[in-house]
Amino acid sequence: MKPVLHKGDDGIFDVEVDGSLVFSKHEAGRFPEDDEVLALLRG
Repeated sequence: MKPVLHKGDDGIFDVEVDGSLVFSKHEAGRFPEDDEVLALLRG
């Protein structure tokens, strides 16, 4: 799993791994908390 940064528009902040959405600022209505994305990736 290699992280890749893609420039978004309109404040988009999505985290995708292997084509699967892990976290979306748009859907959550907020930025992730500290270590939240890592916890989601670890399952």
